[in-house]
Amino acid sequence: MTESEQKFEEAKKRVMELSEKPGTEEMLELYALNKQASFGDITIEKPGMFDFVAAAKYNAWNSKKGMSREDARQKYIDYVAFLFSK
Repeated sequence: MTESEQKFEEAKKRVMELSEKPGTEEMLELYALNKQASFGDITIEKPGMFDFVAAAKYNAWNSKKGMSREDARQKYIDYVAFLFSK
């Protein structure tokens, strides 16, 4: 495991220690960065128009399309640090 991957895994654990649950937009950003870092570009089909939660997740992940897994890992780590600084 690379240093970047180790820090990413630590950030994923650390986010569970936030004193307040992140808001919807923050949760979507964490979700999208995690998916992009873990799997790369989106590989699932767009959900039906009435599945609002799945559509929000799809759109969030799709917005990271083209971002390298390494960049997504670092942005996730930085975003978790930002959430702790709030």
